[in-house]
Amino acid sequence: MSRYAAAKPYAVPISLAELTGPTEGVVRLPRHIDWGPDYGYELADSADLAVMYERVIRESQTAEDLAAFLDAATLRRLWPSLIIPAPARMVWEARFPELARQAAAA
Repeated sequence: MSRYAAAKPYAVPISLAELTGPTEGVVRLPRHIDWGPDYGYELADSADLAVMYERVIRESQTAEDLAAFLDAATLRRLWPSLIIPAPARMVWEARFPELARQAAAA
């Protein structure tokens, strides 16, 4: 784990119910979340969907960012397979034990 990942603050919503982001179509993330080449994430493509969720969880600075781009049901489904820094996973699972239980069961 990098020192950056260990020291970085991760945004976490108060409730998963706040996560009402898109569930279909193509999503373009703002530069403060995805600073690479302009890319549209096709939510029907499982690889695009997972990469977008990983980037949003890693790079969001506010709960509003999370709410705008993540969907609670989709997050629950993807959680066990998402590749995110251990500190991010720990703060999310501390706030939402159901995610920890789901990851343990996978």
